[in-house]
Amino acid sequence: MSEIALEGLRVFIVEDESLIAMLLEDIVTENRCSVVSIAATLEQAMKEASTVNANVAILDVNLNGKSAYSVAQVLIDRSIPFVFSTGYGAAGVPEEFRTIPILSKPFGEKELIRALQITLAQPLTKAGQC
Repeated sequence: MSEIALEGLRVFIVEDESLIAMLLEDIVTENRCSVVSIAATLEQAMKEASTVNANVAILDVNLNGKSAYSVAQVLIDRSIPFVFSTGYGAAGVPEEFRTIPILSKPFGEKELIRALQITLAQPLTKAGQC
């Protein structure tokens, strides 16, 4: 797969750990993308996901003990590609979301960039479809 340029992308970050959110923001901006919104709670994420003007999102699977799969469904319904960010790996993701790229914590810049490129290169499918 050829590399997909990330420059100019508008990124929505959903992450409850402030240090990880800052790391994501730093990596995104260093790669000439802009962060259009950061949500730290499920409630914030649901509100933002329905209106945010983003090209791609980074979605933490677990937000303060609450599953973020409802946010994932909103992003899918709006055709906004995203990558899951999780420390649980693929085993922690329900079957209907297994086509979504997973960024395993802990991660570095190369892993994040690669995950974003993969999610932008593949077609986004509705949950439950493969």
